[in-house]
Amino acid sequence: MQKLIIVFVTVFLAELGDKTQLATLLYAADRNASKTAIFLAAAGALVLSTGIAVVAGAKLASILSPTALKAAAGCGFILIGLWMVAQTIRQ
Repeated sequence: MQKLIIVFVTVFLAELGDKTQLATLLYAADRNASKTAIFLAAAGALVLSTGIAVVAGAKLASILSPTALKAAAGCGFILIGLWMVAQTIRQ
């Protein structure tokens, strides 16, 4: 149960205010758009992308150690952060 809570809180906080949430907000701002359809489409997309991540993570875990996966994920986040900083500086 503790692992479930940790995953929920981590993903929830990571998703707040990201591009996905902003895109969903913009779609929902359309007065003619069905809010239910927007919710279902956004939720479905998140579920599908999460499913892909779980399958990919399980496959990678059979090849790489958990330590190597964590290191790779950490490096990936750092690289994305540096890329975002570089893009901001260029503007």
